[in-house]
Amino acid sequence: MLTLPEVEALARSAHAGQTDKAGRPYAEHLRAVAQGVRDRGGDADQIAAAWLHDAVEDDALSEAWLAAADLSDRTKAVVSAVTKRTGETPQAYAARILATPGALLVKEADLAHNADPARLAALDQPTRIRLTEKYARMRALLGLTDQPS
Repeated sequence: MLTLPEVEALARSAHAGQTDKAGRPYAEHLRAVAQGVRDRGGDADQIAAAWLHDAVEDDALSEAWLAAADLSDRTKAVVSAVTKRTGETPQAYAARILATPGALLVKEADLAHNADPARLAALDQPTRIRLTEKYARMRALLGLTDQPS
């Protein structure tokens, strides 16, 4: 099995050169989500999934890579669950997350970092408003009614 430092290095390499909507290195988001999972009491499988949570969705790694990777079945299931599919409704996406043990915690940490006011402040107002509403809708679909932390 890949160790957490190996998963981190792999995720950083897979996303090398990518930036977020504010132009920051994408690895900063991955690190923040992994730390958010740790802070919420997540286990090693969930922390590994946090590092890889956008890898397939962003085409940084393929689904075939994930299927063959030396990761636990649980980590693979969580990564798969939090990977949005083209044309998928938010309701179907949320249902898959809720049905996959361990995935909700990873998505909660992802949404919390995405909705961080300091991160959103770097965006133009229309984008900031659109994303704030999008993240609030997803939190509601997932039953995360408290404020992101």
